Amino acid sequence: MNPYIEILRPVNAVMAVITVILMALITGRFDSAVLLASAVVFMATGAGNVINDYFDHEIDAINRPKRPIPSGRISRATAGIYSAVLFAAASITGFYLGLLPGLVVVSSSLLMVYYAWSLKRRCLVGNITISFLTGLSFVFGGIVLGEVRVSVILGLYAFLMTMAREVVKDMEDVEGDRAEGATTLPITHGMRVSGLLAAAFMLIASLTSPSLYILGVFSVLYIPVLLFAVAVFLRAAIMILRSQDRATASRTSKLIKVGMAVTFIAFAAGSRTITALLGLQ
Repeated sequence: MNPYIEILRPVNAVMAVITVILMALITGRFDSAVLLASAVVFMATGAGNVINDYFDHEIDAINRPKRPIPSGRISRATAGIYSAVLFAAASITGFYLGLLPGLVVVSSSLLMVYYAWSLKRRCLVGNITISFLTGLSFVFGGIVLGEVRVSVILGLYAFLMTMAREVVKDMEDVEGDRAEGATTLPITHGMRVSGLLAAAFMLIASLTSPSLYILGVFSVLYIPVLLFAVAVFLRAAIMILRSQDRATASRTSKLIKVGMAVTFIAFAAGSRTITALLGLQ
């Protein structure tokens, strides 16, 4: 893969874009604002990933030596410029969509830089920051498309799922983080406590998620797909409760990612647009 694309972590960036598309499905609105909002989220998320690699080049040399910067395929200076250009493009496009969307993009961009520079290595603060930013992608889409209330609710669930994965990822990266003097949860409180907390976030999200149907956010089509997502999260929770070694953390992290993808499919299935297309309104 081209290193300039790889460093964006395009799969993660596309996952963020899906939050905007889901808000479009929920509102039934499909216009140029959706396309521009998607571009903003992709650029901002990609820029955040690049600046993260910029500051983490020494840790990545231990944990992920094949990434573009530690492998030498992109220089650290070039990555810094690349990130700045992407942040600027996202911010300009955000202000084109409106004052509030623009302010959200600028504040999020500054938070992503501060996260990569400092917050990431602080116990739970970094996890909370990145989870907040993930949930904010839904809220950004809700602001642009005029459905803030639902976007905040979905943002909360995105926050819970991301918190679980962030804690598990810290468990996976504990060796490199310890070498760099980071104070992540596994380092300060141990792998067992980290596993318990990650499982708790997964269980809270799973057991309360049917309420979105009860509250009328989604149609009944949401439920069958959601049950599969819940099963994935429950399996992940059991795995990390049984064992907290790095290999298990790696497998659990991938499983959580699958669970999040299935949850997003459940959101789409129960959305206003899909329900209307199937004539079930």
